[in-house]
Amino acid sequence: MADKSMSAIVRRNIFLTIIFGLAVLGLLICGTVFGDIHGKRLDGKLIAWLAAAALLLFGILFIRKVAHLLAQVVEYKTIPAAGSAVRIIITVIGYVLVLFLVFEVLDISVERLLIGGALTGVIVGIAAQQALGNVFAGLVLLLARPFVVGEHIKIRSGALGGILDGYVTGMSLTYVSLHTEGILLKIPNSVMLAAAVGPFPEQGQLLSGNDGRPLLHQEDQPGHK
Repeated sequence: MADKSMSAIVRRNIFLTIIFGLAVLGLLICGTVFGDIHGKRLDGKLIAWLAAAALLLFGILFIRKVAHLLAQVVEYKTIPAAGSAVRIIITVIGYVLVLFLVFEVLDISVERLLIGGALTGVIVGIAAQQALGNVFAGLVLLLARPFVVGEHIKIRSGALGGILDGYVTGMSLTYVSLHTEGILLKIPNSVMLAAAVGPFPEQGQLLSGNDGRPLLHQEDQPGHK
């Protein structure tokens, strides 16, 4: 019963998303074709203002529905924190795009806004480069899932000083928590994404080759003590 109810809610959200998207498209066409904000006729100005207001409203509703649906998919595949981050990113980008569409209907030049926004984006990007890099690396790790919480992994990374192994105790959008040699380490996601990571072979476990056939036991490997 719960699964059927959830499926009905998802279908309803998808239907509303399509309706809001078509409304945004129709209002954009109506406002740009029939509206004339700088014209002498009152009806042209009225159409432009009404289309812009309705476009803003339906655009916000459309972006919120899209962000909600994609966040649900990410949460189902990974963890709730990743879904929240995806929702925020899509919402911010979507609101900016809706604002530009409203400016288009009102025939407002966005060239200066784009130049100012580009300069601001460059400054913010440089200032928050490391933090943003960790967030996007965290999204990649959560979606690709090269390891999961509770798994014993082996890491080979120059940034970490060589080879490291331990148990993954947590994953977030900024750090991976690794318990190794009695110490809890917080490793940045960007470092984990750039490292070679694999499951740690336990004592007596068979190692597999690329073709899936078992190779030697760990204790039979050359150089094993």
